[in-house]
Amino acid sequence: MDKNKKSEEFYKKLKAQLHDTALWPTEYLYKFIVISETSKIEEVKALFNHTGAVINTRPSKNGKYTSVSVNVRMKNPDAVIAKYKEVGEKVEGVISL
Repeated sequence: MDKNKKSEEFYKKLKAQLHDTALWPTEYLYKFIVISETSKIEEVKALFNHTGAVINTRPSKNGKYTSVSVNVRMKNPDAVIAKYKEVGEKVEGVISL
């Protein structure tokens, strides 16, 4: 199975779970892992500018990676998935959790 088909199935399942487990709009917590370079962290932060997001970062124990947690009010499951896709496309090497 190719990667795109797997990711589409993942997003389809995620959308159903989000729809079933929350009343929308709601607060959603994104978690990303990036290499500990200021530019990578800033790229993630920039994608949430003007959204009212609360963003926290924490370096890994050895300092090679940084966890970026973004708590933001999202209007529906489609908006959550669109933001995951946007971050994945625009920030090279990001890992979405």
